Amino acid sequence: MRVLGIETSCDETAVAVYDSKKGLLSHALYSQVALHAEYGGVVPELASRDHVCKVIGLIEQAMTDSCSTPKDITGIAYTAGPGLVGALLVGATVGQSIGFAWGLPTVGVHHMEGHLLAPMLEPDPPAYPFVALLVSGGHTMLVNVASFGNYEVIGESVDDAVGEAFDKTAKLLGLGYPGGAALSVLAQRGDPKRFHFPRPMINRAGLEFSFSGLKTSAANHIVGKTLDEQTRADIARAFQDAAVETLVIKCRRALKLTGLKTLVVAGGVGANVVLREQLRQMVADEGGAVFFPRHEFCTDNGAMIAYVGCQRLLAGEHGDLAIKVSARWALDALSSFL
Repeated sequence: MRVLGIETSCDETAVAVYDSKKGLLSHALYSQVALHAEYGGVVPELASRDHVCKVIGLIEQAMTDSCSTPKDITGIAYTAGPGLVGALLVGATVGQSIGFAWGLPTVGVHHMEGHLLAPMLEPDPPAYPFVALLVSGGHTMLVNVASFGNYEVIGESVDDAVGEAFDKTAKLLGLGYPGGAALSVLAQRGDPKRFHFPRPMINRAGLEFSFSGLKTSAANHIVGKTLDEQTRADIARAFQDAAVETLVIKCRRALKLTGLKTLVVAGGVGANVVLREQLRQMVADEGGAVFFPRHEFCTDNGAMIAYVGCQRLLAGEHGDLAIKVSARWALDALSSFL
């Protein structure tokens, strides 16, 4: 089966072609970062309009790069949620229209399932079962993954997601939008001993996260103060150290509670170099293995949507002609294929 996948959930327009026998054949992406930067965050209406402008050209590019014609494609996948409704509707409408025009089955894909299974695109993918740490945009969650489609959310953030906390703290430090990656670069020059921020909820039982207090601690050191460059770097370092240590502690706890030895990390924050290093060390200490997607597949992309869509179409799942999207969609509400 060869699937055309379309991702338009937020501020990246992305298209890919995935073949069940040959693997990923092409992927094309356009980022709207420059468009939204002057507003300090994503403007939904602008995002939707830009998807409309870019998606057809990216489909043509992905088809050309994969040496595919419409006759080669056997299914269409698109992101159906969660995300910005207007943005989702662009991909869903285009995907359903192409499916109808080409006489192909279509399937709406859960955005977080795409991130969850992005490591499956790598040459050495993880085997089921495993624990997954999903740290993408407004989501921070731990998932017990028994098999494809069989997901149990065992912990998630009760307020700000870690990616939101990174971006909001970066904005307070004057690093622009999106600032998470810039904060990590600034933190490299920081003194790890100058400031110490709280590691939220690590002394409570369970696997829930909370990052609003950590963000507030950083804000209390920034707002209303004149900071030199070294102080800014020291604050960035303290923030990153606290966020990373919290994630590592909760991941270790999740592995122990489930009895599993394999950890998968996916989503934008999963590209953080310090987080990767510390998770590798922790999992090695526990005698397990950790898997990450390549950096370009940590952020939103069409490859993960095409892959998941292909698996669900092969399992016999497909939608009708109705165009349905969801701003909110529980990951553990997805159908299982045990």
